Amino acid sequence: MANPREGRERQPKLLRDVPVRMKDIARDLGLSTVTISKVLRGHSDIGEETRKRVLKRMQELNYQPNFAARALITGRTWTIGLVVPDLLHPFFAQVAKAISAGVRGQGYSLIITSSEEYPELERQEIEQLLARRVDVMLIASAQSTVESFRRIEDRGIPLILIDRRFVDLVANFVGVDDEAVGVLATDHLIDQGCQRIAHIRGPETSTALGRLEGFRRALAAHRLTPLAKHIVSIGASGDDRGAPGGYEATKKLLKSSPRPDGIFCFNDPIALGAMRAIFDAGLRIPEDVAVVGCGNLLYSDFLRVPLTSVDQDSSAIGKIAAELALSLVSQKKPSRPKTELVTPTLVVRASSLRH
Repeated sequence: MANPREGRERQPKLLRDVPVRMKDIARDLGLSTVTISKVLRGHSDIGEETRKRVLKRMQELNYQPNFAARALITGRTWTIGLVVPDLLHPFFAQVAKAISAGVRGQGYSLIITSSEEYPELERQEIEQLLARRVDVMLIASAQSTVESFRRIEDRGIPLILIDRRFVDLVANFVGVDDEAVGVLATDHLIDQGCQRIAHIRGPETSTALGRLEGFRRALAAHRLTPLAKHIVSIGASGDDRGAPGGYEATKKLLKSSPRPDGIFCFNDPIALGAMRAIFDAGLRIPEDVAVVGCGNLLYSDFLRVPLTSVDQDSSAIGKIAAELALSLVSQKKPSRPKTELVTPTLVVRASSLRH
């Protein structure tokens, strides 16, 4: 029969109402506080068996790290800030999910906020993150100037631009090769026999400008000249008003002469609006007008006509951004900014298959 005193004697200081401390865990397991700290930080020199023992005991005792104390000792807050233009947009949601998964195992928390595509709101959110003293800041920016980023640099906080970058700012960047996106989509439409290809472009951001340049480059390579009226914009934002903007832009394109026989859309929400406008005009997809989007949304296969789309590999962008953020916060000296470009791939479905 078990001695009822045995359990009480083995853990006399852990069964109490005050919060469990790191040194309590260390004493309970017969380890050093340095070892416990390394487990929390995901240090590579801790054996797997020891790591599992420590994490199991932490879970049993509902141990919560004292981040304020850790910040005083290490100079870190163990938080990473992420600002995106639109949390409802599947691309940015997937990027945020991958970043969160990448930093969570290293003891970091991700603070996510949205600018709603408003530059002033983005500046306010950046100030809030600066006040919280985040260790790294990642931004998919809606701004046209770089003043806010200079403030981040002045505070010595590492900055990573996501998806959108600036010509006059030397900074870490993780995104897709947007010119390659435009080339892939346009080449495919040409291969399917389209000769009058239109482009519904996004706002004045690097992503939209890159895809427009790729569109023009692909047409030039095939000795095709785009008509000015076949390049239309949906306005200031290519994300939060994508479907309605794509619908109105396509109605305009369908009234032009000659009418386009293929449309490359800046993103998938715009492509959904474009497809609806084509159907409402009594036309067929892809026989009358072929459509290609960008983003490869999860529901693209389940549309009335499944949508051909360029996959940006948003998960890879988030994973790379997380790895870069962790490397920046651990380095002792500033390093030369890195540019990491993900190679896009074309996912062909019925919306563009004319042959």
